[in-house]
Amino acid sequence: MNSVACTQPGSLEIRQVSRPVRTDGDVRLKIRRIGICGTDYHIFDGKHPFLNYPRVMGHELAAEVTETGPDSAFAVGDHVIVNPYIACGSCRACTRGKPNCCTAIAVLGVHRDGGMCEEICIPERNLVHSDGLSLDACATVEFLAIGAHAVRRGGIGPDDRVLVTGAGPIGLGAAIFARLAGAAVSILDLDPARLEEACAIAGDCQPIVAGASADAEISRLTEGDGFDAVFDATGNLASIQSGFVRVAHGGRYILVSVVNETVAFSDPEFHKREMSLIGSRNATSEDFRTVIAALKAGHVPLERIITHRTDFDGVIADLPRWANHKDGLIKAMITLD
Repeated sequence: MNSVACTQPGSLEIRQVSRPVRTDGDVRLKIRRIGICGTDYHIFDGKHPFLNYPRVMGHELAAEVTETGPDSAFAVGDHVIVNPYIACGSCRACTRGKPNCCTAIAVLGVHRDGGMCEEICIPERNLVHSDGLSLDACATVEFLAIGAHAVRRGGIGPDDRVLVTGAGPIGLGAAIFARLAGAAVSILDLDPARLEEACAIAGDCQPIVAGASADAEISRLTEGDGFDAVFDATGNLASIQSGFVRVAHGGRYILVSVVNETVAFSDPEFHKREMSLIGSRNATSEDFRTVIAALKAGHVPLERIITHRTDFDGVIADLPRWANHKDGLIKAMITLD
């Protein structure tokens, strides 16, 4: 079968590989949609901290069941959403209901080969029923769930003033679910066009253009107090470090993005705020259910989120171009029929 491998930073190849062998507990899937994530661009650029090459990328997956084991909860022909976080099930995190940060986690397309291929075998516990969603919608659930998880980690509610830094897909997901939680949301980004579109998609968000005047605008919007919760979804060290002073006293700072560097901050600024610093990694089944419900209720305008499309023939040229030229790009989708 065909697969797309990132053989080294800056290099993609279509490779012919053997079809996977299904083992007990697995379900065989035909891949139908693959969302291209910021993680995939980071892998292509050689900037991901948890990866060895070569790697078949792809973890935002919608698929069709083609083979199951006995007594499966799925049937051949079912459309499914893939939860790409393969957890051990026995470590401290897993036994306390946090498989998203399993100590031995293997994320598809990162720690092990992912779904940029025609077929894959996945543990049945990592499949989620589509619940009537379109294939396109199914392929957006995972990235939106990361935002939903971050919002849940941050304990966001109707009385909160929230700042989301970074208007890419992950920041957009955080903004959408913070708004659905009732918070007043502002989004900060360098790109005015992307910022405007993100605010429109998330609905009734306040745009803040990053730059010399950003902190004055933040002070104006918050009457000098800062935000009750700040989310960083930039993957940029300078952005992460500058966010600490934007948190209100008693507030929370939720780091959704990850950088392969040491983050430093002023302890007096941190301590005097009695600030909570929260890491947010991946998502859980609860977050997948939250996203599915929001999609079914029409709260997520997919027609504005999925902006670019390609297929296996086109992705070798398209992904490198989109990695460097993101004008108008929110979410790119690989379609397999």
